[in-house]
Amino acid sequence: MKPIHILLLGYALVGLSLLPAPTRAEDFKPVMINHLFTGPDGQTHVEEIEAKFAGKSGSDSTFYKLGAAAGAELRRAPAGRVSDWHPAPRKQYVITLSGHGELEVAGGKKIEVGPGSIELVEDVTGKGHITRVVGNEERVTLQVPVGEK
Repeated sequence: MKPIHILLLGYALVGLSLLPAPTRAEDFKPVMINHLFTGPDGQTHVEEIEAKFAGKSGSDSTFYKLGAAAGAELRRAPAGRVSDWHPAPRKQYVITLSGHGELEVAGGKKIEVGPGSIELVEDVTGKGHITRVVGNEERVTLQVPVGEK
């Protein structure tokens, strides 16, 4: 091998060693879901749960099974819209695509939601929650019904 080829090969190997290592599932930021549910008191409560992704070890692509059923909908609500106390119409995921909202549950607790926020809404009985569109833009959501798991 000519000295120039050895030099170029050396540069290539050094260059490759400087590239970032492949992304591992453990390196991803956690994806959190706000779980709204009706408590024994008939009030809506919220807990934050982490989506547990599955997939091949060492893979850069993993998945989280939603347990979704047919009938997903895109919804649009104008800025300033307030939907006073109401239970969820069905068990569903609500994923904010654009705009910002605020959910109010028992005890006056408020949850801010924006693009990328995911809620698992299961408070289909009881007093329910308040949904507000905050800011000066409409809120667009994807609502995905949850089937029996």
